[in-house]
Amino acid sequence: MIKYPDDVEAKAHLALFNIGDGSAFANQLLIDQVLAKNPMHPGAHHASIQNWDGVSSEQAIRSCELYGKSAPGIGHALHMPGHIYTKIGMWHEAAIAMDSATRIELRYMNDRLALPFETWNYPHNRNYLCYIQEQLGMADASLQGSRDMLAAPRDPDLNSDAAGRTVLEGHQAMVRALIKFERWDQILAKGVVAWSDKDDFGKFDQAFAETLALNGLGKLREAKERLQDLKALQVKIAATNKDSDSRVPQGIAASVNVAEGMVSLSEGHLLEGQKALLDAAEDDVKHYGGDPPSQPWPVIRLLGDDYRKRAQNQLAIECYERALKEEPNDGFTLSGLALAHHAAGNLEKSAYYAGRLEYVWSQADPNLKWLEDVRKLGLSTKPIAETPRPERTYHPKDLDAMGPMNWRPFQAPVLQVVSVKGKPVQLKDYAGKNVLLVFFLGDECVHCVGQLKSINDRISEFEAQDTVVLAVCSSSPTKLKESATLGKVNVTLLSDKNHENARRFSSYDDFEEIELHSTILIDKKGCVRWKRTGGDPFKNIDFLVSELKRINGSLLSDGR
Repeated sequence: MIKYPDDVEAKAHLALFNIGDGSAFANQLLIDQVLAKNPMHPGAHHASIQNWDGVSSEQAIRSCELYGKSAPGIGHALHMPGHIYTKIGMWHEAAIAMDSATRIELRYMNDRLALPFETWNYPHNRNYLCYIQEQLGMADASLQGSRDMLAAPRDPDLNSDAAGRTVLEGHQAMVRALIKFERWDQILAKGVVAWSDKDDFGKFDQAFAETLALNGLGKLREAKERLQDLKALQVKIAATNKDSDSRVPQGIAASVNVAEGMVSLSEGHLLEGQKALLDAAEDDVKHYGGDPPSQPWPVIRLLGDDYRKRAQNQLAIECYERALKEEPNDGFTLSGLALAHHAAGNLEKSAYYAGRLEYVWSQADPNLKWLEDVRKLGLSTKPIAETPRPERTYHPKDLDAMGPMNWRPFQAPVLQVVSVKGKPVQLKDYAGKNVLLVFFLGDECVHCVGQLKSINDRISEFEAQDTVVLAVCSSSPTKLKESATLGKVNVTLLSDKNHENARRFSSYDDFEEIELHSTILIDKKGCVRWKRTGGDPFKNIDFLVSELKRINGSLLSDGR
């Protein structure tokens, strides 16, 4: 950059790599040099947002307003402003940003036949949107998003990164919302949450939520028993992770403090309960947040709720004010402030916080107790926007032109191939049947032939699942028909001239100009439900059969 001072790309790159090192203000001066020459430089706006995120987030508002406009077809350009808007309490604008990003990512994925387990950005976007919808009082939309993430296709081998994130973030979003909205019966109901018992962290996660749920339902004996399970898991996890990241046992301890504090308060042990929650709240001061937070709430709000229930309104107000600093414009906290000030006789402040709640939760689900309790005060207040900038109201339907908000099986591309007899074949010829579509490299590929033989050996199981097997390669119909090797395989062989269909099904690498192995499951409605593309053919036949069973079951449950 010193050698070429007019090179804005060098400056933008230096600004990006400077983030977190030295002064954010000094780094912004560098970014401003780029924006002075190109006010819509997407890299500079991206760097500005990252530069101020969690440092002094409101400084990045201008770049938030322009980044998406500078690169409207890029999901990340729409996503990053949501980071800033959540940290400054502009929840409606945050929802618009993250919802738009999610829809653009899904459109990108569908265009390229990419599934959620192949795309890290999708579950990250959707979990973040779930969190923001929670903050807007849109519990049903948030929970639907978590269910759709959990129902998305999975892969038997690719269980890290994107693959694992879809399940992890879907589960996190569901549990966070169920706790935040106090859906205690659903937490305890069998089959609502797919709890993991494969490791101690999964067991701890379940024990924590169930302790809160039992306590919330007034089942104190069962809550105390579950709390003991939680503490036993804490000891085990601490021993197992004593040499790892110190944050692990610290976060576990904070959760135990929350659970113990809530149970103690329910039992009437006020000092013990308040101390446990205060200890957990001190951990919040250092660590609350995340992108998005895994915690359902700032813990200090829970203590505020308890003080308010005991008519200790001034203490409640102090707790709520602390909570509002940790999570600006949090609707649950605004509700508590309106109720506590009203009980304390300060109707002016009660009306002020009630107005702020009406604004933030203007699109909230009906019958949420936090909103209904405030409305019962009869304050007749108008919505009050207390945000650093005016913002638009989040209406999901306004974004429908971008595509769907939640992942759904997408329509398969057009298949136009030729049979060994020279007759045209299309997917619609198999309407009402599932299709296992295999793109292979021809009879010269030993691995491909092995895959087809493995499928052939289990062909009766595919037929039992109402599934036909179509095997496509670039060989001519005559060569396919006369192949001694493939003649032993009882699947439908099809010819794809010049890889035209392989390209449509993302089974050809145009850059390297090479064929790819692809195994694709298409349901009876012609929608892609699962696929694997790469340098090796997919040979896990057990998984394919089990996935077909799951697909058939989901079609029945959907009424399709």
